[in-house]
Amino acid sequence: MYIHIGEDLNIRAKDIISILDKESVNHSNLIEEFLQRHQAKLVNLSKSPFKSVIITYDKVYLSPIASGTLKKRSAQRNIQG
Repeated sequence: MYIHIGEDLNIRAKDIISILDKESVNHSNLIEEFLQRHQAKLVNLSKSPFKSVIITYDKVYLSPIASGTLKKRSAQRNIQG
């Protein structure tokens, strides 16, 4: 199962470790430090301010799609397939 996370990118759902919303990122020093340490793995898919952060085994994505929307897409795919 794949989930569309922004731009033309789909990633495998089983590769996702965590999806964080923008508010969590903006209010957590720990997450901020994590993003700084993984700068080399960071992929910005958002042309405007990002709405969510998707952490996978290989990369960290800044997505223009809200975490709630990504959750719904994940749930829909589980029901269908």
